[in-house]
Amino acid sequence: MGKVELNIEIDPELAAEAERLGVDLSLAGLAGVERALAIRRNALKSDTERETDARAWAVENAEALEAYRVRIERDGIFGEDFRTW
Repeated sequence: MGKVELNIEIDPELAAEAERLGVDLSLAGLAGVERALAIRRNALKSDTERETDARAWAVENAEALEAYRVRIERDGIFGEDFRTW
């Protein structure tokens, strides 16, 4: 799949900091567009679609969720002994 060239304006201070920290603005821009699209797609989903997605996620992650539940049951919640409520 080809790519489309896109020209954007960015605050010069942000661009300078990104360069100083080694942030690839092309990759960051792509990641930002992908994230915005994911948010928008989710917002356009029906409640039924969101529920279906949530169930699929729970099935995919059932093993990790069970391991987490077992660990919490065995070891408790981190910092629980410091709670004052």
